[in-house]
Amino acid sequence: MAQLPLYLTSEIKDFTVGTPKVLESFSKHIPYGVVFEDDGDTGYFYAASQDGILDALHIYNVEDVSDKHIPNHVLILWDDACTIAALSINDYIHAVYDFVEQAGYCRNGFPETGGEWVKVENRVLDDELLDKILSRKST
Repeated sequence: MAQLPLYLTSEIKDFTVGTPKVLESFSKHIPYGVVFEDDGDTGYFYAASQDGILDALHIYNVEDVSDKHIPNHVLILWDDACTIAALSINDYIHAVYDFVEQAGYCRNGFPETGGEWVKVENRVLDDELLDKILSRKST
């Protein structure tokens, strides 16, 4: 099954978990973007528009990361149609936003859907779902 290619738009090299940092990826050609934030206590991946936050996905609690002292490589990736955005840490996709389906998924599925933007109930990202998302034909 062919996979949609994902393209690097933003990155942090040698990132230490628990060090407050914000990584954004917005384009003037689309009305939305994504933001990764480590506030020193937690890591979150946000879907955002010009009007503010559309959705939030929990990535980690700093206190629960056993190897937080090891530098990480954080990437924000987009498909060529700018409809799917992914958060990759050390070559592992932790979260995905699908802006066509208005869906956000992360490995722990937290928090549950609570806002008006998200149209899916199950937010758990597993490898099978990731393959399904990345196997769609580009529009």
